[in-house]
Amino acid sequence: MFSSLLTYGLLFCLSALDGRQLTRGQPDDGKRYICRAVPLTGDASSCPVTLLPELTAAGGQQEEELRNTVMQLRETILLQKETIGKQLGTINELTTKLSLCVSSSPNDGKHHDRGGGGGGGSWTKDKQNTMGDVPRGPNSSIESLGKTMQGLKDRLESLEQHQMRANSSGTPFPSELRDLLQLRLVELEKQLLRKVNHLETEKTMLSNATAAYRMRTESTLSALVERISELEKGGGDFRSPEQFKLSLPQRTNYLYGRITQSLPEMYAFTLCMWLKSSASPGLGTPFSYGVPGQANEIVLIEWGNNPIELLINDKESLVAELPLSVRDGRWHHVCVAWTTRDGQWEAYQDGEGVGSGDDLAAWHPIKPGGVIILGQEQDVVGGRFDAGQAFVGELSQVNLWDRVLRPQEIQSMANCTTYIPGNVISWLASNVEVFGRGAFKRPLELCQDRLPNA
Repeated sequence: MFSSLLTYGLLFCLSALDGRQLTRGQPDDGKRYICRAVPLTGDASSCPVTLLPELTAAGGQQEEELRNTVMQLRETILLQKETIGKQLGTINELTTKLSLCVSSSPNDGKHHDRGGGGGGGSWTKDKQNTMGDVPRGPNSSIESLGKTMQGLKDRLESLEQHQMRANSSGTPFPSELRDLLQLRLVELEKQLLRKVNHLETEKTMLSNATAAYRMRTESTLSALVERISELEKGGGDFRSPEQFKLSLPQRTNYLYGRITQSLPEMYAFTLCMWLKSSASPGLGTPFSYGVPGQANEIVLIEWGNNPIELLINDKESLVAELPLSVRDGRWHHVCVAWTTRDGQWEAYQDGEGVGSGDDLAAWHPIKPGGVIILGQEQDVVGGRFDAGQAFVGELSQVNLWDRVLRPQEIQSMANCTTYIPGNVISWLASNVEVFGRGAFKRPLELCQDRLPNA
């Protein structure tokens, strides 16, 4: 009786679960069931059923594959979690920098220069260098921005490598995150490019302003130096415009004076001057006149142990040796006169005729438009001076006429009876420019104090 009830209960449970009657010869579906005896009045839904895995060799292999799949999924989830964390941190950092780039404007640069005197627009200590890799100086901003862009590219490459690893593990990379990151990088690159262009513009404007300021400063300093030089040289303290002297105390090739006037074409001239020198050997070149094509059109020179010479159209004619002796450290009045007719010349010292001759550049006209230099001999017009031929001493009242003066006129100037300014070149402070540190225009002694017997 008991066995019959057990059999009927088992059949009832199996019929309720499977939904059909078991028949002999039904194909095995690989499932195994365990049933318990239940009362005949029991509900089919209360039948406890346990599904067991297939107890075969194939079942064990499937279990191992499932276990490996679970481990791989776990590792993929951890890797994906780490990648997402890094990407979120990078996005937050880029978002912060982008916000700072947007908030920085040319007005911010003005606040930097304020010494923290209060107000919301001033930079405080905590706000300095919040970008970290973007300095405020315009000269280093471009290089630093380039480094920032390189850092961002490196980070992008790192993210791409993470993506490749994620793809190799079979886990899809979130396209929304990648697109968002790429969009942020593009926006940041545009902001940085605008910042670079702005800094370049500011740098150009600053460079132009600096150049203009430098030019104005140099011009002001030059004018100031010229004014100081004039005051040091006594250009404005003379008793009269001709009462000054040019002092050239050293034998160099950079101390000299220049007459601002030139000469017309002349067929005769008289050159007179006061000079004082004790230089040895030779007093040098107190006067030289050069024209294009002939740097020694008129030269008065004493160099080495040679006597003082008068050169006219040098290398094309003879020179005149003048019997002058003036290297005693005292003032002397010297005149030379010349005419193109037969090349006649005369020399005077302290009002007295000391020599004469002819055949000095006979029939040669003095060429116009040249440069007059006091204290240097010209190898080219207006330059290429030789220190060995430089004049050392003092010069004054250098005058030139386009005629031969009478002996009485020369004597009256030499003995201080009268002063006759030249009708071609007149000795005026405004007509003489001084060059070289150490060359000066100074007040001239009284004429009586310059006389040989004074």
